[in-house]
Amino acid sequence: MKVIDLSQVLAGPYATYQLALMGAEVIKIEKPGEGDWTRVLGPIPDMSARHMGLGYMTQNSDKKSVAINLKTPEGIDLMRGLIAGADIFVENFKPGVAERLGLGFDAVRETQDRIVYCSISAYGQTGPLRERPAYDHIIQGMCGIMKTTGAKGSGPTKVGAPYIDYATGMNAALGILAGLREVERLQKAVHIDVAMLDTALMMMASLATQHLSAGWHPGQNGNEAWSASPSSGAFETSDGMLMLAANNDTQFHLLCSALDRVDLSSDPLYGTAVARAENSGHLRRELEDIFLTRSAADWELILAEWKVPSARVRGLDEVLAEDHVRSRGIFSSMNIKGDRDREVFVPGLSFLANGKAQSPVKPPCELGADTKQMLTELNLDPEEFSELIKRGIIGV
Repeated sequence: MKVIDLSQVLAGPYATYQLALMGAEVIKIEKPGEGDWTRVLGPIPDMSARHMGLGYMTQNSDKKSVAINLKTPEGIDLMRGLIAGADIFVENFKPGVAERLGLGFDAVRETQDRIVYCSISAYGQTGPLRERPAYDHIIQGMCGIMKTTGAKGSGPTKVGAPYIDYATGMNAALGILAGLREVERLQKAVHIDVAMLDTALMMMASLATQHLSAGWHPGQNGNEAWSASPSSGAFETSDGMLMLAANNDTQFHLLCSALDRVDLSSDPLYGTAVARAENSGHLRRELEDIFLTRSAADWELILAEWKVPSARVRGLDEVLAEDHVRSRGIFSSMNIKGDRDREVFVPGLSFLANGKAQSPVKPPCELGADTKQMLTELNLDPEEFSELIKRGIIGV
């Protein structure tokens, strides 16, 4: 499969990155001299100065880079040549921009009538807010998640990672794969419309369903479990926090055995989920006192032996260093050549197939590294190619 990728920053590039890892040829179109904005992002200054910042490295391996100025008629003509041989077209402009460039769905399907055309935007291609721009943190404020995050009284709190961007990328990749099957079935082009706000609301489906169906309003629940069970959620230990889930009767009885407090499980005040909810305050205090007697790591091991779901609250550095994460192979290293050689770790696919992780084969390209190869395939002669470079229409 050949993918023409006009997307920038996170959501779109992450969608096409997944396609690249699954074997697609992804041709990333970038502005000559500048490229994707994330090329200059990241905590390693010399890599950002080379337009190979870690913000770009994260989701652009295994792609080709072609630099074309889309604001010129010649650039659009070149794009049509590339599109003619493509299976998938991805853009994340504000709605209406692709049409003004001459690269909207109708224009693209005139060139390639069996293409999957994927539009990724903040609010979608339809609706009153369609033309508004946004980034991850804007959508976090919009979708309601901030008013459910954080402890009661702390005020709305943003989730620490740009999770909506990456979830939108995964959603777009799913839509594109479905679109490929639909093109095969219908033998005509398909337009996939992916919105960050839609994705964010789908990730809050359990909350949205309860509100729409029963008028329920979620509030900030801090570190409480979604179940609201007094034997689930966060507990302080002697040296840190432990997350615990003992929602049903079986889990609660196992928890009591693990804590060496079988008396709690036989107490009629706590014998059922309903009884535990009615006496939640007292039960919660009992459990809090017990967990303070040992470390979070100790409790995690003890509870694991009794098959009670739990985890010591870790930092990112801790979990990435653990044997389990390393054994899954979802992050892999590659050597980046430059003034100083760097070992960079990047994500692969988020699932294993037949027991194997899929990692990128080659690092991201320098801006315009594949312009000559890809445009040569369009039968541009050397003089014409040089003239386009001179006029800033393409970059190498």
